[in-house]
Amino acid sequence: MKIADIQLLPGTLPLDPPFDAAWDPVPRTRFDATVVKVVTDEGVVGYGSGDMMAGFEPYAELFLGQDPMAISRHVRALETIAFHAGRYWPLEIALWDVIGKVLDVPVATLFGGAADAIPAYASTGRILPAEQRAEVMAGIRERGFQAAKIRLAADDFAGGIRTMRAVRDAVGPEMTLMVDLNQAWRMPGDVRPSLDPAAVRRFAEALRELDVFWLEEPLPLDDRPGLRAVRDTGIRVAGGEMVRTFRELLDLVESDALDVYQPDVALAAGMLRARTLAELVLARNRLFTPHTWSNGLGLLANLHVTAGVGGGPYLEFPYDPPVWTPERRDFLLSAPLDIDADGLLHVPSVPGLGVAVDEERFGRKP
Repeated sequence: MKIADIQLLPGTLPLDPPFDAAWDPVPRTRFDATVVKVVTDEGVVGYGSGDMMAGFEPYAELFLGQDPMAISRHVRALETIAFHAGRYWPLEIALWDVIGKVLDVPVATLFGGAADAIPAYASTGRILPAEQRAEVMAGIRERGFQAAKIRLAADDFAGGIRTMRAVRDAVGPEMTLMVDLNQAWRMPGDVRPSLDPAAVRRFAEALRELDVFWLEEPLPLDDRPGLRAVRDTGIRVAGGEMVRTFRELLDLVESDALDVYQPDVALAAGMLRARTLAELVLARNRLFTPHTWSNGLGLLANLHVTAGVGGGPYLEFPYDPPVWTPERRDFLLSAPLDIDADGLLHVPSVPGLGVAVDEERFGRKP
C-alpha cells in the first residue's frame, strides 16, 4: 500500500457574534481550519487537522509513494521539515487515521488502549467580569463537567482573584478548577512582557487558597528557575502546549520544571513523540494532559493519545458558551464531539480516529 494523494482542504466558519479569546489581540470574526486528507492507492482515506499547513505543498513529494504504515519514517521526515518550514503534524494525524482503519482498530488501541474515556474539563477562552464568569461556570457545572479552566488577565491580580472567588462560590467545593495566565507564548505582534516570578508567586499563593488544581503558563518556559519557584508555593504548574521540538520537551522533563505537561499533538511535537513524552512523564509521577484548542479533529487526536497511554486526569475540551461551542469548534465534522452526562469524553469505538469529515460542510455556518 502506498500514499497516492495528499490534499489540503481549507474551511472557514464566519463567527457572528465574534469570539473574543483571551490570547487574540482583536475579537475573532472567522474560524479557519485546514483538513489534511491522505488517500492510499487501495482507497483508504485518513483525515487530520490542527495547524493551517501553510507552505506544505512543496514537501508533499517526500511522502507520496511511501508506505503510510511507516510512521516512524514519516515523523522523522516531518521533524526535518519543521526545522526549515512549519509544524505539519496534522499529516501524522491523518496517517494514524489510515493505520487504524487498515488494522481495524481505534488509534487509541495502537497507543496502548489504557482507557476508553477521559473526564473532560471545560476550557473557557474569554476573560469576563467576575459575576458573568461565575454565571457561565454555573451553567457549565450543570451541563455535567466535573472540572473547568478559567482564563485570567495576568496584569489584573485583584480582578482575577475576585473572579475565582465568585466562580468557586458558584460551582461549590467539589468541582475541580484550573487557571491559565497565557504567559508562555504570544500571538504575532503581541509584544507585551510577561509577569515577573514575584508577581506570579503572589497569584499562585492566592489561587492555592482557592483550591486551584493547576496554574497554567504562569511564565515563559525558558524561565526554569522561575517556574520552579512558582511550584514552591504549593500549586501545580502546567505548560508546554506549543513547544516546537521533542528535544525541548525532553529538556523540560529533565529540568523538572512542570507538574503537568501539555504538548498539543496537532501543534507541538506530534502523536508519536507525545506518546513517548507521556511515558516519561508518567514514570516520573507527573501529569500528561495535552492542550487541545484547535478543532474536532485535533481534539480527537489528543484524546486517542491520552486515552491510549493513560494520561489525565482530565482532557481539555474547548467550551465557553455562547460564543465557543462544540458546533463552532467542530464545524468540519458531520457531528460535533461532546461529553456524556458524567462529563466523560469517549474514545470512538470505530477504526481510526472514528469521526466523519463532511467535506460538503466546509465554510457553512451551523
